[in-house]
Amino acid sequence: MKRKQDEKSFEGYIERVKRELTSPDVLTFRFSSHAGRNFAAVYLDGLADKTLLGELVAKPLKAAGKEEGAEEIARLLASPEVKEGKNFTDCIQGILDGNAALFCEGEEKFFIIGLKSPPGRAVTEPPTQVTVKGPREGFTEDIKTNLGLVRKRLKSPSLQVEMLSAGKQSNTAIAIVYLDGICKKERVEEIKRQIGENEIDLIADSSYISSFISKRPRSLFKHCGTCEKPDVFCAKLSEGRVGIIADGSPIALTAPYMVVEDFHSPEDYYITSYRATILRALRVAAVLVGVLLPALYICAQLFKIQLIPVKLLFKIASSVSGIPFSPSIEMFLTLMVLEVLNEASIRMPKYVGLAMSVVGALVLGDTAVKAGIISTPAIIIVAFSAICLYTVPDLVETTTTLRLLFLIVAGSVGTYGVVLLTAFLFCYLCSEQSFGVPLLAPFAPLCPGDLKDGIYKSHLLSMKRRPQSLSPKNKVRLKSAEK
Repeated sequence: MKRKQDEKSFEGYIERVKRELTSPDVLTFRFSSHAGRNFAAVYLDGLADKTLLGELVAKPLKAAGKEEGAEEIARLLASPEVKEGKNFTDCIQGILDGNAALFCEGEEKFFIIGLKSPPGRAVTEPPTQVTVKGPREGFTEDIKTNLGLVRKRLKSPSLQVEMLSAGKQSNTAIAIVYLDGICKKERVEEIKRQIGENEIDLIADSSYISSFISKRPRSLFKHCGTCEKPDVFCAKLSEGRVGIIADGSPIALTAPYMVVEDFHSPEDYYITSYRATILRALRVAAVLVGVLLPALYICAQLFKIQLIPVKLLFKIASSVSGIPFSPSIEMFLTLMVLEVLNEASIRMPKYVGLAMSVVGALVLGDTAVKAGIISTPAIIIVAFSAICLYTVPDLVETTTTLRLLFLIVAGSVGTYGVVLLTAFLFCYLCSEQSFGVPLLAPFAPLCPGDLKDGIYKSHLLSMKRRPQSLSPKNKVRLKSAEK
C-alpha cells in the first residue's frame, strides 16, 4: 500500500517514467514557483517545443501558490491543449506522441500538455499530380497539416473526423474523414473495423492500411483510390466516399474506388469539358496501346505476319535480319533493360540519375542496334509503350505487370492467347468490388447518370446528382435555377 502511494507521489511518477522510458532523449525539466512548489515536465527532445514549454507552462506556473490545487494549476497553464491524465499509460503515450507530462508536488494528478512540434516539410505541389490550372497544394507527412488543408476547403459542420491509432510499436494516428448525411455510415464502420482487426508493429505509410481494408489484398488491381491533393480529396468526399489520412504519409486513401478514377486528372475540372473529354479518351487509348502494343507486335511477327503492311514489313525484315534472338525473347530483353534503367534512375541521386538514364538509354540502345543484338523496331515499340503507360501514373504498377503478361502469352500462344487473356481480365474486373461498388462502374453495371463524369466529361451544370454507383444518402449536389 505504501509502495503504491510512493509511486503516485511527485518523485514516484518521475521515477516510473524513467523506468519505462530509458532512452536518453527523454528529458525532465524541473522548476519551482515563487512560493517554493516544485514542478517537473517530462518530454521527448526533438518532438516537443521547448520554447512553448517555457512560455506556456513554466512562466505562468511560477506564480502558483503552495496550496493551490489541480484545478487552479490547470487554469494557470496558458496552453490551449491541456488534459488530465487518467492513468500511467496516458502519461507514457502522451510523451511518445510529442507532448509533455507535467507533475506537481503534492498532487497525485498530472497533466498532458499539447506541445507537439514534430519536424516536417512545408506544403508543396505533389510530384505526381501536377496541374497547370487549379490549386497546387499537396498533402504532407503531418496529419494535422493535412486535416487543416481539408478543413480549409470543406467549411461544413457535416465534415466528420474520427481518430484511430494502429501499429503496436508505432501507434500511428489515422483519421477517418467523411461527410455526415452524404456518406453511408456502414462504410465508415466497416473501414474502422477492418483497421482495428489487423495488428502490426508499424504503419509506415497509408499503403499498409490499403492492404488491411482490401477484400483481396493480393489482387492485381487496387481497391482504394490514392490522392495527393486536398482539392481532389474534398471532391471525392463530397461524392460520398470515405477518406483515410495516415500520419507520416503524404498520400491519402479514398474508398470506394472505381478504375475510371485513375483516368481523371485534377485539371479536368478546371478546363472546358470538351478538352477534358479528349484528354480522358487519349489516356484510355494510351494505356491500351502501352499494354497491348508489344504483344501485338510479337503476334504479328510470329503468327500473323499478313497483318503488317507490305512496305512496313520490308522495313522490319531488314531490321531484324541477323538478330540472334527470337522476336519474343528480343522484346522481353528490351523491356527488362528499360525497367533496369528506370529503377536505376529513381534510386540514384537526383542529378546523376537523370544523366545516367538519358546517357544509358542512348548509349545502350544505339550500341545494341549497331551490334545486331536488338532491332530498331523493338526499341521504338518498348519506348513508346513506356511513355504511353505514364500518361496514367496511378496505374503504372498494374499496367506494367499486365504488359509483361500479355507479352508472355503472345510469344507462347499468339493472337488467341491475347484475346483470351483480355476476356479473362474483363471478367475478373466485372467480379471485383470495392466496398460494394464494382471496379468497372459506371460501365459494368451500366449507370447512365454516372456516364456524365466517366470517360466523357459533361458540363458542371449538368451533373446535378452525385454518382449513383456510390449510393450516397443525399443524391442531389447541385440545385441550379432554371433558365
